[in-house]
Amino acid sequence: MRPFNYIVAADDAIAVNAASRDPASKFLAGGTTLIDLMKLNVSQPDQLVDINKLAHSDISSVNGGLLIGALTKNSDVVMNAMVQQHFPILAKAILSGASPQLRNMATVGGNIMQRTRCPYFRDVTMPCNKRAPGSGCPALTGHNRMHAILGGSDRCIAVHASDMCVALTALDAVLILKSADGERKVPIEKFYLVPGDNPEKENVLNPGELIVAVELPLSKFALRSHYLKVRDRSSFSFALASVAACLSVQHGTISDARIVLGGVATKPWRCQDSEKILIGKPVSAAAFAQAAAAAVAGAMPHKHNKFKVELAKRSIVRALEIAALGVT
Repeated sequence: MRPFNYIVAADDAIAVNAASRDPASKFLAGGTTLIDLMKLNVSQPDQLVDINKLAHSDISSVNGGLLIGALTKNSDVVMNAMVQQHFPILAKAILSGASPQLRNMATVGGNIMQRTRCPYFRDVTMPCNKRAPGSGCPALTGHNRMHAILGGSDRCIAVHASDMCVALTALDAVLILKSADGERKVPIEKFYLVPGDNPEKENVLNPGELIVAVELPLSKFALRSHYLKVRDRSSFSFALASVAACLSVQHGTISDARIVLGGVATKPWRCQDSEKILIGKPVSAAAFAQAAAAAVAGAMPHKHNKFKVELAKRSIVRALEIAALGVT
């Protein structure tokens, strides 16, 4: 780890102004990802802006939905009564990730900003287009069992790591961002970028811009939603495939749906074609199977992760079956 400047920000203005002056700055909250990457020399910021004193750690009810401060600990989100009642899929997704110790430290904003666990990205002795643009992507021809089958390119197939963000995407979450120029809102579905030719650019944040809160609109999916995670072991393991499935059902007919995949794509992957297939259909195994097939129609598997195509389909069907029963 190389030397860096350290600033404790007393308010939002100090934080964003300090970060804006130095493009190599990083915001520090729980540090559960950033500090690891600094120790590995994957991330080498010139300056850390500590934002833990900022007033963004509350959860409040707004217009039937929730406003979650970006500094709220993951464990506090899980334990919040409003989250458990109205957005149980979010609590389920967070509980499926990391460990209790990490959830007690990790923040909502940090979870949104966490980097991929691709081993080539985290090993500075290896080339990686995400870490060092133009150096290459050894995952394309190397060991790629954990890598993406959706949203990748010939420059990068690293999988997005978050469980929480898969659920947030299914819930139509909106991120509130603050910079020296003011505040703006970005739907989380539009926040992440696919790698394309520039895998080093992972999201739409501008230099010095800070996530301050997450808006969750009133949800019609609370009663029929489920987060399913398939992994190698039952705890502290990243997804081979995960599904956030939400259904709105009226008189046995699906009126709206959300299907978002994790573990198989370069960002939380919303399956809009699959959702359209379900709308207007009766709740049935046939409809679920059709939706699942559509979700992976554009998949581009590699040598070691071809199994993810079938795994994703079966996971979607199972998640929809459980959601239809009203069991979170």
